[in-house]
Amino acid sequence: MKNHILNSLQEAQSALSDLLENEETIGRIAQASQILLDSLDQGGRIFSCGNGGSMCDAIHFAEELSGRYRLDRKGLPAVSISDPGHLSCVGNDYGYEFVFSRYLESHGRSGDCLLAISTSGSSQNALKAAERAHEMGLKVIALTGRPDAQLGKLADIHICTPGGQFADRVQELHIKVIHILIELIERDLFPENYV
Repeated sequence: MKNHILNSLQEAQSALSDLLENEETIGRIAQASQILLDSLDQGGRIFSCGNGGSMCDAIHFAEELSGRYRLDRKGLPAVSISDPGHLSCVGNDYGYEFVFSRYLESHGRSGDCLLAISTSGSSQNALKAAERAHEMGLKVIALTGRPDAQLGKLADIHICTPGGQFADRVQELHIKVIHILIELIERDLFPENYV
């Protein structure tokens, strides 16, 4: 039992070390934060989407922006595409691959930004969301676990965090990236919270 625990922690440590040493990915995280800031500066909104654990991460990202991350500050316009009524309606009437793109059609506008999260980078609904976002004039940030991810090819910025054989390590790195993006946004918009 103890060996499994140690192996799991060592695998997570190794994945994080690989990310720390990847200057290209670090640069892409910085570029993504600037895209998000540019959207907010123009009065745009930030949308996020994903499936399963990635949906949980998309919700986490949006609520930290619209609610609170570390210290008190003004709420920021961010929403995850996770409303069960919308998802079940569109999934039933059009197909699950349209649940995110249809939401963007209804609520998105040019100047907004989409954070699409998919460990595989091949989820059809995330791909359709990225395509629709571009058609509407939204910027797209993809957060995946595969360097050759199809979603990454549709994004303005592709942040890839490979973390081993399974999705769990990738998701652990995704939440670190998400927290860093939120912190970078806050440091720019609310510098008084980081004195």
